[in-house]
Amino acid sequence: MTSITIQKTSEDAALQSLQVTVPVERVRLAEDRAVQQVARRVRLPGFRAGHAPVAVVRKRFHEAIRQTVLEEVIRESWDQARESESLKPIADPSVRNVKFEEGGPIEFELHVEVRPDITLATTGGFTLAREVAPVTDAQLDEQVEKLREQKATWLPVEGQQPSAGQLVQVEVTSLEEGAPPEPQPHSIVLGEGQALPALEEQIMQLLPGQTVETEVRLPDDHPDESRRGKSRKLRVALHEVKRQELPPLDDAFAREVGDFEDLAGLRAAVRGDLEQDAVREADARVRDQLIQKLVAANGVEAPPSLVHRVIHGYLHAYGVPHEKEPEFAAQFQPVAEAQVRRDLVLSAVAEAEKLYATEAEVDARVAAMAAARNVPVGQVYSSLQKANRLAELERAITEDKVFGFLLQHSTVEG
Repeated sequence: MTSITIQKTSEDAALQSLQVTVPVERVRLAEDRAVQQVARRVRLPGFRAGHAPVAVVRKRFHEAIRQTVLEEVIRESWDQARESESLKPIADPSVRNVKFEEGGPIEFELHVEVRPDITLATTGGFTLAREVAPVTDAQLDEQVEKLREQKATWLPVEGQQPSAGQLVQVEVTSLEEGAPPEPQPHSIVLGEGQALPALEEQIMQLLPGQTVETEVRLPDDHPDESRRGKSRKLRVALHEVKRQELPPLDDAFAREVGDFEDLAGLRAAVRGDLEQDAVREADARVRDQLIQKLVAANGVEAPPSLVHRVIHGYLHAYGVPHEKEPEFAAQFQPVAEAQVRRDLVLSAVAEAEKLYATEAEVDARVAAMAAARNVPVGQVYSSLQKANRLAELERAITEDKVFGFLLQHSTVEG
């Protein structure tokens, strides 16, 4: 029997296009099988189940048979292509330009993203600088102040115009034609960018209980290009103003925040957390240096198809409007290219050194997570599976093993 013909038509390091031709003999066999499958499961008036004439089945269920044939030959062709071309797909192929004429061969294109083959010339011998930034008193004071803000209370302010840092309860009604007539309630902390500056200025000129009708000019960088620089007529009603009352910075505050005997104990704990953050940031910078040197030493390129995939992921994750996509893609192009090079070189090291996460290592990591949360291991596994994050956990373990291997073969100074 004539075999399926598969021919490469174009490729880059991570995207291959294949022209597939399924000969008539194969198509006929697939059609016969499809007819038999349909005939077995359908019931036609006047015939016992499974005994309808083939000609009737072919005519009555032509489209279903055609679809079954296509699915079968595409699946068979893909299996053959993956083996004959030694493909390492990272996603299911897309099928394009299908030609399926009655009594003729089936022709179509397969476009598939693959993991590029990377030959590593070197994985070590680099010199890396590690510097842990000291924690300053200003950083400590800032973090403690954030804790105070979390424990703050909001007290009413009577007979005064609001100012920056105060919480206001307002109702804003659009007076534009066609806009909803109902007032929209808002809680806004003034001066924190939660509302347009022009609107905040109007609010700060009111006393609690007052209402004003005004025009507010939209900024020139408004997300909706059609509304940039235009004015809106609004009715603004100020109902309530509150000021933030921070708790005293004393031993009682420390005990309220956590299990601390006094303020000194709280500050020591906060400093310890900041120092751990500084260590993690220093380690992350070392990893970044290592990746950059590894990519440069091995000449790792970023295939355009994989860069496009990463950018598309960013567009989806950030919910970028369609009209903003070109601008966003251009801005994130260097970030996506760096991400692709990083992933490729780490994957190449993991494969070359057999450093992939094992089942036992995944179990151990999940058990540690469960112990830290004081919950059953099964519960953590269940939550990871529901969130589709087990693969993410495996990648994290693999990366830790890869970086451990790489750092053993380089010098870290500092």
